[in-house]
Amino acid sequence: MSRPLLVFGATGQVARELRARGDVLALGRDQVDLTDLGAVRAAIETHAPRAVINAAAFTAVDKAEAEEALATEVNAVAPGVMAETAAARGIPILHISTDYVFAGGGRAPWGEEDLVGPLGAYGRSKLAGEEAVRAAGGRHVILRTAWVFSAHGANFVKTMLRLSETHGQLRVVADQVGCPTPAAGIADALLRMEVAMQAGHPGGTYHYGGQPAVSWADFARAIFASSGRDVAVEDIPTSEYPTPAQRPLNSRLDCAKIETDFGITPPDWREALKEVLKAL
Repeated sequence: MSRPLLVFGATGQVARELRARGDVLALGRDQVDLTDLGAVRAAIETHAPRAVINAAAFTAVDKAEAEEALATEVNAVAPGVMAETAAARGIPILHISTDYVFAGGGRAPWGEEDLVGPLGAYGRSKLAGEEAVRAAGGRHVILRTAWVFSAHGANFVKTMLRLSETHGQLRVVADQVGCPTPAAGIADALLRMEVAMQAGHPGGTYHYGGQPAVSWADFARAIFASSGRDVAVEDIPTSEYPTPAQRPLNSRLDCAKIETDFGITPPDWREALKEVLKAL
């Protein structure tokens, strides 16, 4: 019997896509509380997987401002323990990170080697998670992505569709630009990278984001156009939509490295959006 792929974060968007793709053992919070480090360690030791994918995270960006200690436990301390346990067993770990590790200035897409500088608690906790995974010393992939959407869970696409039921006009931020990324594409990329690592690829830090880059306002327009909803979108600056956490204005990701090293092409989010809308 083949060893399973162990996934932390069973109910998240990416984990749900991974679960739909076969030989995956996905553990949710009811099975492993990520603040219980003994349980995290035991899950890997007990199930003896061929690899670990950490798709779990404290993703409530605004809430993290008030609960940074908890965000850090989930986003940094737990992944560090996962990576240490995986390294001790000689198995690779693939860990999902975020564009929020960058400050978000300028207009150029962020490369893997660019200087990090998170603006808030969520970004700091995710950056600490990256550092903990690297420090464990085992074979690993850190996959930074952005603006994840799917037919599952909470995301921008589903929020816009819900609001369109009761609004004929919406004001949407237009000065934050990024890469809407289908969870299905992230899942496929992780599985391809895991296969390559089993064949000897050393791993590293990579970016994977949907193309072309777009503002939230233009993403909303695309959602309404593709779903046949008659909703007018008014562009507003971030300053007119204040939130507890500061968002990066530039979340563009340079995905050339993952294409060169793994042959993984960044997805066209417009095509993926059509698939998600069909599923919904």
